[in-house]
Amino acid sequence: MRQLEGKTAIVTGGSRGLGRAIAVRLAQGGAQIAIFDLKREWAQKTADLIENAGGKAIALGCDVSDGEAMTLAFEQTTECLGGLDILVNNAMWNRYEPIADITSETVQRMTGVGFSAVVWGIQEAAPIMQERGGGAIINIASVSAQLGLNNGLVYCGIKAGVTGLTRAAAVELGPHSIRVNAVSPSTVATEGVQKMLTAEKIADREGRTPLKRLGQPEDIANAVAFLGSDDAAFITGQVLTVDGGLANAFL
Repeated sequence: MRQLEGKTAIVTGGSRGLGRAIAVRLAQGGAQIAIFDLKREWAQKTADLIENAGGKAIALGCDVSDGEAMTLAFEQTTECLGGLDILVNNAMWNRYEPIADITSETVQRMTGVGFSAVVWGIQEAAPIMQERGGGAIINIASVSAQLGLNNGLVYCGIKAGVTGLTRAAAVELGPHSIRVNAVSPSTVATEGVQKMLTAEKIADREGRTPLKRLGQPEDIANAVAFLGSDDAAFITGQVLTVDGGLANAFL
């Protein structure tokens, strides 16, 4: 569990759900963590979890869709924690709705948090990691990019874009020993998902998944920890699907 000893990580959208599980798992691996979220008090709850368990974490309020805000947050992270080895681009703002109901405000907010923020994160992390001799960037994608999703036009498009920029960044940053990969989950049993989906829909998704269950936040967090560790030292430009076999199933 301590394969990340001595490393520093940033997790965007780390205040709850999947982001919180990732931040906690990286801390359990020995990393010190900077948690970015729109409001500092949200991020502080995760930081407190980590600190209370004996780890080190800081909380930063940051609108990740704003490139200047990201620059400031990365500067604060390196000042407080001394550098950066792992970046997890997890933040997402989402709305599911029919094509006819999509508004420009929804598109701007979703692409700002889900796509532009990944660009800003990679842009900010690259020179810091290059100074340290390398690092690992992990972007959170989705099997929806492969499968399609009803009422998910913008979401599916963003996640498909995330997989594309993952591969492009891996090629460009590889010569600097910076690895860039993505983790692509299916439905994960976070608090938000359990509130959004009815018991019937959850049962349906479990039934269509070969492993017959939803993913747990820890399933995704473990995959992120692996890709951030030296165990994945020769892996870059890959999209690791963590979906219980759903993307391969024709059920």
